[in-house]
Amino acid sequence: MSGHSKWHSIRHKKAAVDAKRGRMFTKLIREISTAARIGGGDINSNPRLRTAVTAAKASNMPADNIDRAIKKGTGELPGVTYEEATYEAYGPGGVAILIETLSDNKNRTIAEIRHIVNKHAGNMAEAGSVSWMFDSKGVIQVDAATHNEDELLELALESGAEDLVREGEYFEITTAPGDLEAVKEALETAEIEMISAEFAQVPKSVVQIAGKEASQLLRLMNGIEDQEDVQKVWANFDIPDEELDSVDLS
Repeated sequence: MSGHSKWHSIRHKKAAVDAKRGRMFTKLIREISTAARIGGGDINSNPRLRTAVTAAKASNMPADNIDRAIKKGTGELPGVTYEEATYEAYGPGGVAILIETLSDNKNRTIAEIRHIVNKHAGNMAEAGSVSWMFDSKGVIQVDAATHNEDELLELALESGAEDLVREGEYFEITTAPGDLEAVKEALETAEIEMISAEFAQVPKSVVQIAGKEASQLLRLMNGIEDQEDVQKVWANFDIPDEELDSVDLS
């Protein structure tokens, strides 16, 4: 067990559906603009922007959309300023949840998130009561069907990664936040295609849940991530694969 939760593994599948609806593009554009506003519009000197642009390209976002989002962030084009905020909650079964948002109206955002959490048998938590259960990491996903685990592990460790584990259909490479770019570059040089590469909040341990609580929790996670101001959701749970059939994540 890597410490990653089930949601971390399945949300990339959900992201593909969201991209078709345009929802993922909206979230990516906000992240690109915010990264450019904070760290500048040069992807070579702004790791956060580089990661956001990579994710946008992986979702087939047109280059013009990416360019406009960067220019809105740097002020070259008019745009909305989004503020970052992280909220904490507990879900069914005592699962810890971290919610990362970008919003132009924090009062609206927290009210809507609180409504979603309460609706699905959860409750909001005080700042700091949940975040200590997670470590900031870089996480890279690679298709397990097309790569040799031993060779990938050797390359990852030599380039500065901390670990590699099999998570279902993927190999997940974990790095310290500051080593994510170096590991990405090593994989790119070796012509290894990455499904995703991002900064993540990795739980230190996971809660095993099943049955009614699993269904409630998946609906809660789905509801939170579908809120327009939510960028990412992290949680410390694992559930049996068969439990996923009880909830429509599309």
